[in-house]
Amino acid sequence: MKKGYVHVYTGNGKGKTTAALGLSLRAICAGKKVFFGQFVKGMDYSELKAVEYLPHFTIQQFGRDCFIFHDPTEKDIEIAKDALKKMGEILAKGEYDLVVMDEVNIALYYHLFSVEDVLKIIDGRAEHVEVVCTGRNAPQELIDRADLVTEMKEIKHYYTQGVQAREGIEK
Repeated sequence: MKKGYVHVYTGNGKGKTTAALGLSLRAICAGKKVFFGQFVKGMDYSELKAVEYLPHFTIQQFGRDCFIFHDPTEKDIEIAKDALKKMGEILAKGEYDLVVMDEVNIALYYHLFSVEDVLKIIDGRAEHVEVVCTGRNAPQELIDRADLVTEMKEIKHYYTQGVQAREGIEK
């Protein structure tokens, strides 16, 4: 790829991380290298095992646990800022063809860092690097900067009937 584009996958429906993982698989199958950074996630998700099966796939979590329903602590903020710095270095170096910033929108929603900081690292990426930003509540500034924006809209979901997250499907 000569020019990388910026994708945003947002909305209240299921499938943002799943879509980013699907794009990652497609990129790997085309011989590309993928870095998948997960902000605010520190729990055991099935995709963490992907490195055992997929060459050229790197995944790293930047969180202690999922505090989606709680206020972030100072430690959460520190971890997120360090992660954003690392993501900036990865984007600028250009070693990876696709870089996913999973749940970066949630980190922004909780004010773990600023949207200006995210835009700065996106703008500082190597020209060929494709970037995907996922998570609910994408800020308008990021949507405006993106080349592709997809909103996942929940129409119906079985969790409203009490079905918990299932391994291999939601986690």
